Amino acid sequence: MSKKKAKTNAVRLLEQKKITFDTREYEYSDKHAAALETANALGIDENQVFKTLVTVGNKTGPIVAVIPGNKTLDLKKLAKVSGNKKIEMLPMKELEGLTGYIHGGCSPVGMKKLFPTYYAKEAEIFDTIHVSAGRRGLQMSVSPEDLLNVTHGKYADLTEDETILG
Repeated sequence: MSKKKAKTNAVRLLEQKKITFDTREYEYSDKHAAALETANALGIDENQVFKTLVTVGNKTGPIVAVIPGNKTLDLKKLAKVSGNKKIEMLPMKELEGLTGYIHGGCSPVGMKKLFPTYYAKEAEIFDTIHVSAGRRGLQMSVSPEDLLNVTHGKYADLTEDETILG
């Protein structure tokens, strides 16, 4: 007996657009947060695990940033590429009402509205990346190009530069 594929807004939208993807479930707990934990749970490269962050620009309103899970979003870089002077993280209590997703299960695909979406340039080097499929403990593997197309996204330099101390 085959296991039924979990249906989230993200999964439905990719199926509707006939985009090739795969979903994988893993055990999620409230303490679970890091890309490394997701990668270990699924046996995948941690550099290919991307997180979806929702921000608010002073001119454009909500903006979605999809960055490697092991990196930090540079708000100044996102502000510059999105035409804002200032960007802040969306307060967590507003996430579900705005996107339809909860913290830890926010997918760049299938939000209530299509917001300006930017993918970290690191995604360009991979054939597939892993992003939330719309709920905690469910990841989807999909081509970054397909994600860009379905979300009308753009690649950009979004992450903080790593500083070398010494």
